[in-house]
Amino acid sequence: MDSAEYEGKIASRFAAFDQDGSGYIDREDFSGAAAALLAEFGTTARSDRGQALYSGAEAFWQGMAGIADVDGDQRVSRQEFVTGAVKRLRDNPERFAEIARPFLSAAIAVAGDDGAAPGTGRSVTPAAAERALRVLGVEPDVAARAAGELDADGDGRIGESEILKGFAEYYVTPEP
Repeated sequence: MDSAEYEGKIASRFAAFDQDGSGYIDREDFSGAAAALLAEFGTTARSDRGQALYSGAEAFWQGMAGIADVDGDQRVSRQEFVTGAVKRLRDNPERFAEIARPFLSAAIAVAGDDGAAPGTGRSVTPAAAERALRVLGVEPDVAARAAGELDADGDGRIGESEILKGFAEYYVTPEP
C-alpha cells in the first residue's frame, strides 16, 4: 500500500471519531461516544463503570489531541488526524492502543458481563462487541465481521488485548 492509499484509509477512519459530524474531532465526540455506550448497555453515568468510561473518554481525547491537534484549537481536523496518525503512529500502532486503552478498558467493563474490575483482563462476547461497534457508528455488517474476527480462538470471548490490538490495527496499520 503506497502512502496515498494509506493516508486515504486513515482519513476514512476519521468519520468514526467525528461522532457529531461536525468535520472535527473534539472532546464532545468522545463524551458523546461514552454516553451512547452507557445508554446502549443500560449503565448510569454516575456508576463506577460510567465514571470510568467518561474518564477513559477524556484520556483518549487528551491523547488524540496531543498527537494530532497541531494548531492547539482543541479540535482535530481531518488533515490533522491524517497527519498525526501517519507521521506519529504508522510505525508504532501500539502507541495508539495505549492512548485508547483507558476508554476501551472501561468500554469492555460496560459491555462485558463478567463483572471484573478495570485492568484485570476483562472480556466481552462477540455479540456485545458488535453492539458496541454499531453504537460507535460502525456499519452493521462490518461490526459483525469485526466482532467475529476478534474472537480469533473461537472461545466466545474477546479479551482486552485482542480488542486493543484490533483497534490499533484498524486505525493505523496499512492492512487490518
